[in-house]
Amino acid sequence: MTDGSVGRSPTIMDVAEAAGVSRAAVSKVLRNAYGVSDGMRERVTAAMLELDYRPRVAARAMRGKTFTIGIEIPDFGNQFFTRMLEGVMQVLRDTSYQLVLAPAEPGSRQGLRAIEALVDRQVDGVIAVSPRVDQAALERVAATTPVVMFGRPDVSAAYDSVAGDDVIGTRAAMSHLLELGHSHIAHLTLLESDPAETLPHGVRLREYIAAMQRSGHGDDIAVWRTDEGQEAAYQAVRRALSAPEPVTAVFAAHDELAIGAMRAAAEASRDLSIVGYDDVPMAAHPALGLTTVHQPGDRMGARAAELLLERFAGRDVPVNEIFVPELRVRTSTRPAE
Repeated sequence: MTDGSVGRSPTIMDVAEAAGVSRAAVSKVLRNAYGVSDGMRERVTAAMLELDYRPRVAARAMRGKTFTIGIEIPDFGNQFFTRMLEGVMQVLRDTSYQLVLAPAEPGSRQGLRAIEALVDRQVDGVIAVSPRVDQAALERVAATTPVVMFGRPDVSAAYDSVAGDDVIGTRAAMSHLLELGHSHIAHLTLLESDPAETLPHGVRLREYIAAMQRSGHGDDIAVWRTDEGQEAAYQAVRRALSAPEPVTAVFAAHDELAIGAMRAAAEASRDLSIVGYDDVPMAAHPALGLTTVHQPGDRMGARAAELLLERFAGRDVPVNEIFVPELRVRTSTRPAE
């Protein structure tokens, strides 16, 4: 470092000069962006250690506010995210901040490229909705831009999180179906759901399996896999119902899947009790009457926005907030015959 740097914190330019790379290259290393070579990462990391560089402080001092908040969303067809956005906008209504939305690229549930695109446009903070974004990558993004993970109960020193309690929600759904006398209960979930994961759909799958085993129906476990969306769920359930399975109830990983399942059951003239998850606005319509696990998407979205505003104001202690869901019983579930 030069004599002129005495008494001030090192900047991203200092790191770039020490590493012999451009400022943009340092930014890419901090965000773990695509295309960074191992050699460049090693040089930049060594320079940061040598200079005792603190990315968050330096980056925020390097540029002024843009008064924008970026939200990365994996699926604009899921009405739960609409409710979440309403909560975010309610908090920001009387502020100077505007929203910038970035959809995750088609066919990907990672969302990291969308998050990086928001950071490249210098948003002041990011709400990341895709639960499959790697935690280490998020922490690298959070080194320069405040981040809130929405939907996954991460515990990280680098960023905040807002999520629902998927254990409580799934247990409520399964207890309801079991108390109605159903023993042949299928779980409709996404292709990549893994019960070993801590991601929402993984937890719901694991708790479904545990509930079936605790109730003595472990031999009746049926996991139906589908891609995202109502149409994909409809096709998956339609295929499942064409087989001679004695299923009388379905617990769907979220409401869009449940609505697709209801259509397939109606067309097949099968009297299935169906439970969803999220409680999207359409679920309460009398023509649908979907029994579902209610998550307060608007309050969760509002809290995510509040956490970013708190970060902007100087809070540096992470907050991990969990919302407790509750079952909303409607007409889509009935006693087993």
